[in-house]
Amino acid sequence: MRHACLLLIFALLLLPAASALQITEFCPDTYLKGEADEYFILEGTGSLAGVTIRDGEGSIRFPAGASIDASLVVARNGEAYRSVHGIYPDYELFDTTAAVPDVIRSGDFRMANAADELMLARNERVIQQIAWPGDVRCREGQVHFLEDGVWDPRPLLLGQSRFAPATFDEVTVVAFVSPDCARDVLEATLSGAESSIRFNVYEFTDPGIAGMLQDALRRGVAVTVLLEGGPVGGISDEEKGIARTLADCGASVLQMGTTDAAHAKYRFDHAKYCIVDDKGVFITSENLKPTGFPEQGMRGNRGWGAYLEDARVAAYFGEVFAHDAAGGDITPYGGAVSTVDVWPGGAFEPEFAPLTVSGVRVTAVLSPDTSHLVPELIAGAESSIDIEQAYISNWSANAPNPYLDAAIDAARRGVRVRVLLDSFYYNIEGDNDNDEMAALINGIAGRENLPLEARCADLDANNVVKIHNKGVIVDGTRVLVSSINWNENSPCFNREAGVILEHPDIGAYYTAVFEDDWHAGASSAPFGTDGIGPGEIRMAIAAGVLLALVLLYARRRRS
Repeated sequence: MRHACLLLIFALLLLPAASALQITEFCPDTYLKGEADEYFILEGTGSLAGVTIRDGEGSIRFPAGASIDASLVVARNGEAYRSVHGIYPDYELFDTTAAVPDVIRSGDFRMANAADELMLARNERVIQQIAWPGDVRCREGQVHFLEDGVWDPRPLLLGQSRFAPATFDEVTVVAFVSPDCARDVLEATLSGAESSIRFNVYEFTDPGIAGMLQDALRRGVAVTVLLEGGPVGGISDEEKGIARTLADCGASVLQMGTTDAAHAKYRFDHAKYCIVDDKGVFITSENLKPTGFPEQGMRGNRGWGAYLEDARVAAYFGEVFAHDAAGGDITPYGGAVSTVDVWPGGAFEPEFAPLTVSGVRVTAVLSPDTSHLVPELIAGAESSIDIEQAYISNWSANAPNPYLDAAIDAARRGVRVRVLLDSFYYNIEGDNDNDEMAALINGIAGRENLPLEARCADLDANNVVKIHNKGVIVDGTRVLVSSINWNENSPCFNREAGVILEHPDIGAYYTAVFEDDWHAGASSAPFGTDGIGPGEIRMAIAAGVLLALVLLYARRRRS
């Protein structure tokens, strides 16, 4: 009897367990009209006997003998699902192809876009329930997913990647800044290419850089350029001309945008990086424009960049590029040749040369995949945070900016925080832009007596066109170089790319640049709690001049 009991226990242990069965992903509001490709993913192991999924209007169950091993996909229409995802689901609700078995339907099981629920049950006992709105907030194209017990830790839209954070030690890095030396590093990078160049960039209007790529093509280097197909303001004539010229010279020039075949993966492809020979990655805050990479001695934007000489880093970004450059939203550039204007620029005397540092720790940052690494970087500060941004804005519905909140929270625990913002006309002339944001930050600092200060850069004193940077320095040793703007769209819905560089010499390099920008000009004093910014300063000066003229006129009349 004892042996029989042991055998029974052993046999029960061998039975497939299904207690961990749960829905881990679903997409009710797809881009296809009628949502024929809507689906959900079930995870677990074991028999599916007695398992049902209900939505209040209908239910589905699985055929006799069905089981699950890790995960399975149930789609409304197998062919529609395949048209979007490239593969068939494991089951479909309606018989559209013999390649996919059907579930057994009862009633009208259909996930509504705005409000619905899913109930997973075994033998009539509900083991999981998901409701929207409530557990998740729906939007068109959003994939809802469960991670570490939390629904939707970040927005995930159809077609987007899910790259995990990756850190690489002992990397050789060439640090550089624009306008001082960015073009030199870019030219050295491209001229050294032997086999391949893959460039992902938001905008490309610099004919000289196009010439560098043409030179590479003449050497037999394979060149691929991925562009945003619908940038703000549209594709310029300069970019059309460059794209057409490169394509005619043998480059593969691609653009990302919504087509009849697929919706665009990202709201904007705003990344700015280049993979060379599978050996290194060039990454920057700047577009391929004359202001982003000015000729030697010419004015341009303040931006940061780095060349990472490491095959592991190149392989990582190579996977990112391969993902983004594939799919129905990617089309070859087919436009006509247009004229290319040359940026007139202005004189500039470089202050900073490139710096090569070995032994750097590099962590890749991708938006929206790993955007969380940025506020985590800020939250880990112990002594200082320096932030240089084109602009900072609140989230939609005027919700606080979580990146800025992380910096303010750091100041509340004693970390010195400095925020330097752009003061180019379109970032200060409105009623809710950089000068108001600086005043808001300084108001918080004043009321709470925090080691926190914000300024709008003096562009004339520093002789730069504008602050286009998206950088952060933490504790003088960790530096974020990226394309990520501090608004809601950039980290949540765009494709962005960046790196966190950890090394004291790297930190010292970018800190020296930041200090130069921070202290440039007599007007670099912080904007106060009354919201006085460059626009108001100009008005005050004009009023003062007018008052002086009036007083002079009155004095002459009396005399």
